Amino acid sequence: MAAQSSFPPGGTWFDSLKKSFVNVPVDSANGDAISTSDFLDAAESLTTLFDLLGSVAFKPVKNDMLGNVKKVRDRQLASPADSSNLQSLVLNELKTKQHTATEGLLWLTRGLDFTAQALRHNTSNPSDELSTSFRASYSSTLKPHHSFLVKPIFSAAMSATPYKKDFYAKLGVESDQAKVKEELGRWLACLEKQVGVLNQFLARKESKW
Repeated sequence: MAAQSSFPPGGTWFDSLKKSFVNVPVDSANGDAISTSDFLDAAESLTTLFDLLGSVAFKPVKNDMLGNVKKVRDRQLASPADSSNLQSLVLNELKTKQHTATEGLLWLTRGLDFTAQALRHNTSNPSDELSTSFRASYSSTLKPHHSFLVKPIFSAAMSATPYKKDFYAKLGVESDQAKVKEELGRWLACLEKQVGVLNQFLARKESKW
Protein backbone atom coordinates (compact mmCIF):
# COMPACT_ATOMS: atom_id res chain seq x y z
CA MET A 1 0.00 0.00 0.00
CA ALA A 2 2.86 2.38 0.77
CA ALA A 3 3.98 2.28 -2.86
CA GLN A 4 0.75 3.97 -3.88
CA SER A 5 1.08 6.96 -1.55
CA SER A 6 3.14 8.96 -4.04
CA PHE A 7 0.18 9.54 -6.34
CA PRO A 8 -3.36 10.76 -5.62
CA PRO A 9 -6.31 8.45 -4.93
CA GLY A 10 -7.59 7.07 -8.20
CA GLY A 11 -4.34 8.03 -9.91
CA THR A 12 -1.43 5.96 -11.21
CA TRP A 13 2.34 5.89 -10.96
CA PHE A 14 2.41 7.93 -14.17
CA ASP A 15 0.75 10.83 -12.33
CA SER A 16 3.73 10.97 -9.95
CA LEU A 17 6.35 11.50 -12.65
CA LYS A 18 8.18 14.82 -12.77
CA LYS A 19 8.25 14.36 -16.54
CA SER A 20 6.76 11.66 -18.74
CA PHE A 21 8.21 10.51 -22.05
CA VAL A 22 4.76 11.36 -23.44
CA ASN A 23 5.64 15.03 -22.89
CA VAL A 24 9.19 15.04 -24.24
CA PRO A 25 9.35 17.19 -27.41
CA VAL A 26 10.74 15.41 -30.48
CA ASP A 27 11.22 17.84 -33.39
CA SER A 28 10.48 15.88 -36.56
CA ALA A 29 11.30 18.97 -38.64
CA ASN A 30 14.81 18.99 -37.16
CA GLY A 31 15.96 15.39 -37.57
CA ASP A 32 13.87 14.16 -34.63
CA ALA A 33 15.86 16.34 -32.24
CA ILE A 34 15.02 15.38 -28.65
CA SER A 35 14.83 18.08 -25.97
CA THR A 36 17.73 17.49 -23.57
CA SER A 37 16.17 18.83 -20.35
CA ASP A 38 12.83 17.10 -20.87
CA PHE A 39 14.41 13.79 -21.82
CA LEU A 40 16.73 13.76 -18.82
CA ASP A 41 13.84 14.61 -16.48
CA ALA A 42 11.79 11.78 -18.00
CA ALA A 43 14.67 9.32 -17.67
CA GLU A 44 15.20 10.36 -14.06
CA SER A 45 11.49 9.90 -13.40
CA LEU A 46 11.59 6.42 -14.95
CA THR A 47 14.12 5.25 -12.36
CA THR A 48 11.41 5.35 -9.68
CA LEU A 49 9.96 2.33 -11.49
CA PHE A 50 12.82 0.30 -10.03
CA ASP A 51 11.64 1.28 -6.54
CA LEU A 52 8.28 -0.33 -7.35
CA LEU A 53 10.07 -3.55 -8.19
CA GLY A 54 10.74 -3.61 -4.48
CA SER A 55 14.17 -5.18 -4.20
CA VAL A 56 17.56 -3.78 -3.21
CA ALA A 57 18.90 -5.86 -6.11
CA PHE A 58 17.62 -3.17 -8.47
CA LYS A 59 19.55 -0.40 -6.71
CA PRO A 60 22.67 -0.87 -8.90
CA VAL A 61 20.47 -0.73 -12.01
CA LYS A 62 18.85 2.50 -10.84
CA ASN A 63 22.15 4.07 -9.74
CA ASP A 64 23.78 3.20 -13.05
CA MET A 65 21.01 4.94 -14.96
CA LEU A 66 21.09 8.02 -12.70
CA GLY A 67 24.87 8.21 -13.06
CA ASN A 68 24.50 8.37 -16.84
CA VAL A 69 21.79 11.03 -16.55
CA LYS A 70 24.28 13.10 -14.52
CA LYS A 71 27.01 12.76 -17.15
CA VAL A 72 24.72 14.14 -19.84
CA ARG A 73 23.34 16.87 -17.59
CA ASP A 74 26.83 17.98 -16.55
CA ARG A 75 27.69 18.56 -20.20
CA GLN A 76 24.42 20.44 -20.73
CA LEU A 77 25.16 22.71 -17.77
CA ALA A 78 28.72 23.30 -18.94
CA SER A 79 27.69 24.21 -22.49
CA PRO A 80 23.96 25.07 -22.54
CA ALA A 81 24.03 26.89 -25.90
CA ASP A 82 25.21 23.72 -27.65
CA SER A 83 22.99 21.31 -25.74
CA SER A 84 19.34 22.22 -26.28
CA ASN A 85 18.75 18.81 -27.84
CA LEU A 86 20.57 15.54 -27.31
CA GLN A 87 21.89 15.26 -30.83
CA SER A 88 23.48 18.73 -30.69
CA LEU A 89 24.93 17.98 -27.28
CA VAL A 90 26.68 14.87 -28.60
CA LEU A 91 28.01 16.40 -31.81
CA ASN A 92 29.29 19.50 -30.04
CA GLU A 93 30.94 17.50 -27.25
CA LEU A 94 32.71 15.27 -29.75
CA LYS A 95 34.12 18.37 -31.49
CA THR A 96 36.01 19.08 -28.26
CA LYS A 97 37.59 15.58 -28.35
CA GLN A 98 35.67 14.67 -25.19
CA HIS A 99 33.04 11.93 -24.97
CA THR A 100 31.96 11.60 -21.32
CA ALA A 101 28.38 12.75 -21.95
CA THR A 102 28.15 10.91 -25.27
CA GLU A 103 29.19 7.67 -23.60
CA GLY A 104 26.77 8.42 -20.76
CA LEU A 105 23.93 8.89 -23.25
CA LEU A 106 24.85 5.64 -24.99
CA TRP A 107 24.62 3.71 -21.72
CA LEU A 108 21.50 5.57 -20.65
CA THR A 109 19.83 4.67 -23.94
CA ARG A 110 20.79 1.03 -23.44
CA GLY A 111 19.29 1.10 -19.95
CA LEU A 112 16.08 2.67 -21.22
CA ASP A 113 15.94 0.16 -24.06
CA PHE A 114 16.32 -2.65 -21.52
CA THR A 115 13.40 -1.28 -19.49
CA ALA A 116 11.22 -0.67 -22.55
CA GLN A 117 11.81 -4.11 -24.03
CA ALA A 118 11.12 -5.81 -20.70
CA LEU A 119 7.79 -4.03 -20.28
CA ARG A 120 6.83 -4.54 -23.94
CA HIS A 121 7.59 -8.25 -23.67
CA ASN A 122 5.54 -8.49 -20.52
CA THR A 123 2.50 -6.64 -21.86
CA SER A 124 2.65 -8.67 -25.09
CA ASN A 125 2.96 -12.00 -23.27
CA PRO A 126 0.27 -11.98 -20.56
CA SER A 127 1.22 -15.41 -19.21
CA ASP A 128 4.88 -14.49 -18.60
CA GLU A 129 6.08 -13.33 -15.22
CA LEU A 130 8.25 -10.21 -14.94
CA SER A 131 11.40 -12.24 -14.34
CA THR A 132 11.01 -13.92 -17.74
CA SER A 133 10.49 -10.59 -19.50
CA PHE A 134 13.38 -8.84 -17.77
CA ARG A 135 15.78 -11.73 -18.43
CA ALA A 136 14.82 -11.78 -22.12
CA SER A 137 15.32 -8.03 -22.38
CA TYR A 138 18.63 -8.08 -20.51
CA SER A 139 20.00 -10.73 -22.87
CA SER A 140 19.25 -8.62 -25.94
CA THR A 141 20.16 -5.15 -24.64
CA LEU A 142 22.64 -4.77 -21.79
CA LYS A 143 24.21 -8.20 -21.38
CA PRO A 144 26.31 -8.11 -24.58
CA HIS A 145 27.98 -4.91 -23.32
CA HIS A 146 28.53 -5.92 -19.69
CA SER A 147 31.71 -7.37 -18.25
CA PHE A 148 31.77 -10.67 -16.37
CA LEU A 149 31.92 -8.66 -13.14
CA VAL A 150 28.76 -6.70 -13.87
CA LYS A 151 26.62 -9.49 -15.32
CA PRO A 152 25.99 -11.25 -11.96
CA ILE A 153 24.81 -7.97 -10.38
CA PHE A 154 22.20 -7.44 -13.07
CA SER A 155 21.27 -11.13 -13.19
CA ALA A 156 20.49 -10.97 -9.47
CA ALA A 157 18.12 -8.09 -10.14
CA MET A 158 16.34 -10.05 -12.86
CA SER A 159 15.71 -12.86 -10.38
CA ALA A 160 14.39 -10.44 -7.74
CA THR A 161 11.42 -9.12 -9.70
CA PRO A 162 8.04 -9.34 -7.93
CA TYR A 163 5.05 -11.29 -9.15
CA LYS A 164 3.44 -9.67 -12.15
CA LYS A 165 0.11 -9.03 -10.43
CA ASP A 166 1.81 -7.31 -7.48
CA PHE A 167 3.87 -5.04 -9.74
CA TYR A 168 0.93 -3.89 -11.84
CA ALA A 169 -1.08 -3.25 -8.68
CA LYS A 170 1.67 -0.85 -7.57
CA LEU A 171 1.35 1.09 -10.83
CA GLY A 172 -2.18 2.15 -9.95
CA VAL A 173 -5.51 1.29 -8.41
CA GLU A 174 -5.91 -2.47 -8.54
CA SER A 175 -9.59 -2.12 -9.39
CA ASP A 176 -8.81 0.02 -12.46
CA GLN A 177 -6.10 -1.95 -14.26
CA ALA A 178 -7.59 -0.89 -17.61
CA LYS A 179 -6.50 2.68 -16.86
CA VAL A 180 -3.04 1.50 -15.81
CA LYS A 181 -2.60 -0.49 -19.03
CA GLU A 182 -3.79 2.42 -21.16
CA GLU A 183 -1.35 4.86 -19.54
CA LEU A 184 1.47 2.32 -19.62
CA GLY A 185 0.85 1.73 -23.33
CA ARG A 186 0.99 5.44 -24.15
CA TRP A 187 4.12 6.05 -22.05
CA LEU A 188 5.86 2.94 -23.38
CA ALA A 189 5.20 3.84 -27.02
CA CYS A 190 6.79 7.27 -26.53
CA LEU A 191 9.77 5.77 -24.69
CA GLU A 192 10.28 3.21 -27.47
CA LYS A 193 10.14 5.93 -30.15
CA GLN A 194 12.76 8.07 -28.41
CA VAL A 195 15.03 5.09 -27.76
CA GLY A 196 14.71 4.16 -31.44
CA VAL A 197 15.69 7.69 -32.53
CA LEU A 198 18.71 7.66 -30.22
CA ASN A 199 19.82 4.16 -31.22
CA GLN A 200 19.87 5.23 -34.87
CA PHE A 201 21.66 8.48 -34.10
CA LEU A 202 24.29 6.91 -31.83
CA ALA A 203 25.03 4.25 -34.45
CA ARG A 204 26.03 6.90 -36.99
CA LYS A 205 29.70 7.55 -37.78
CA GLU A 206 29.57 11.17 -36.58
CA SER A 207 28.34 10.03 -33.15
CA LYS A 208 31.36 7.80 -32.52
CA TRP A 209 34.50 8.69 -30.63
